[in-house]
Amino acid sequence: MVGRIRAWQQSWHGRSKIEKVEFQSTVTWHLLPWIFFLSWLSVPLGLSLRHDLAPQLFGWTLIVVAAAQCLQVNRSLRRSVDHYLRRAPVPRRDLVVAGVLMSATMGLTVGLQAVDGAPSGMLGLTALFVPMPFAQSLAFSATIRAYATRMALVVAASVVAFALAGARGGELAAMGFIIAFAGFLALISTRCGAWTLSVMWEADRAREVEARLAVAEERLRFGRDLHDVMGRNLAVIALKSELAVQLSRRGRPEAVDQMVEVQRIAQESQREVREVVRGYREVDLKVELAGAQGVLEAAGIDCRVIGSGVALPASVQSALGWVVREAATNVLRHGDAGRCDIALAVSEGRATLTVENDGVPEVAPQGQGSGLAGLRERLAEVDGTLDTMSGDGVFRLAVQVPLPPSRGPAPSGRQEERSGQGHGPSHEQQDQQQDQQQEREAAA
Repeated sequence: MVGRIRAWQQSWHGRSKIEKVEFQSTVTWHLLPWIFFLSWLSVPLGLSLRHDLAPQLFGWTLIVVAAAQCLQVNRSLRRSVDHYLRRAPVPRRDLVVAGVLMSATMGLTVGLQAVDGAPSGMLGLTALFVPMPFAQSLAFSATIRAYATRMALVVAASVVAFALAGARGGELAAMGFIIAFAGFLALISTRCGAWTLSVMWEADRAREVEARLAVAEERLRFGRDLHDVMGRNLAVIALKSELAVQLSRRGRPEAVDQMVEVQRIAQESQREVREVVRGYREVDLKVELAGAQGVLEAAGIDCRVIGSGVALPASVQSALGWVVREAATNVLRHGDAGRCDIALAVSEGRATLTVENDGVPEVAPQGQGSGLAGLRERLAEVDGTLDTMSGDGVFRLAVQVPLPPSRGPAPSGRQEERSGQGHGPSHEQQDQQQDQQQEREAAA
């Protein structure tokens, strides 16, 4: 028993917010018919029936058929909700069964009216329940106009039946009003919640589509930049190479000049491609912090950011920016966080970034480890470390990255060389050194 409860708790914590809202709404919709059944029909009617045979027969048969109505609407509720959320076709068979049961219950109520088996006020309360289960199923499966049309037919047929059973004047009008009010009550108690669910799922799908479009747009931008950089240069290289071939076949010395020009254009293209890739891979830490805070707060998560990291080196900012991006993604994707604190501090030649959030499920979702493994690989390039801690519903991610020593004025070239050996050249310096080496080789 304890194991089942724990499994249920883990399953509950593993659901998204929208799934939890849908589950709670579905439970409420399942309970509503039974609440109306107990408060409006079974208990009041069972206590107020006359003790003659006909009233007892009509009354208890009515209670049994009404219970069958509740069972039917519970059985078909999932299919009706799925149809409203555009996940399944219209449950026509379920609507037919619900309509037949409603007709039977209404006929028994009219029979009680004919034999005067219960007070008129009690029959009015019974009539208030009779269309509720059918109206609940219909509210999920039909448009507002179709729902109003069908419920109007139900009201008209019920009024005619009660008139034939002997109801007159104000009593007949009250019955029609009660049945119409029951249809309205069933509509607002089901359709409003279903509409809210539909809007939430549409918003979730819109966020997913927006994320995919952002990725596609970034890919297009990267491809466009590469095309702009490489398209013209490759065309010039092809033309000059062809010209050099023709000049070489004729023994002309200008062929050497053309090949030197080809080499120069190729080196220039190499530098431009590095700049494009570097701009694509580098991340602005300040922008990532602001973006993470905005996204989390838009999702209803209270996010507090301490520190900006503006003075940090570009390589450290890039590594920490990827950490912030991945951490914010995990907070949105896993668990049910209500708050998230992001703190960045610099002390003793080391930058420390911590991300802490609550609402963590007891069982870690699958797929989360791959993102952290990728972060560790990125941090390894700057000698950084990543640690995680989880407990009591709180997850904490801590990253430490050593900062390169600041360079002061060196008295001599030898001392400057020794001071630069501790941390190695940056990516930009390496690219410049490679370009200078290639130029020296070309000149030689």
